[in-house]
Amino acid sequence: MSDQIHSYSELQQQIHEDLRIQHPEWVKPSGDCPTCDSYESRLAELLGVSQRSNAVTMGNSSLEINHAAAA
Repeated sequence: MSDQIHSYSELQQQIHEDLRIQHPEWVKPSGDCPTCDSYESRLAELLGVSQRSNAVTMGNSSLEINHAAAA
């Protein structure tokens, strides 16, 4: 795999794009994708990622995790 993800933001964007490609029926004519947004929110919730701190270690990159939310 040549495309590596180095940050949570990159991971979120990749998931968003992949969901839209795999499930075009979820995308509204306006371009909005509420189901995609829901999946992204749930992933962030499960990871304990806050909007202010978004770090998890992925390979050689560092991303922050909100440890208070995870505890």
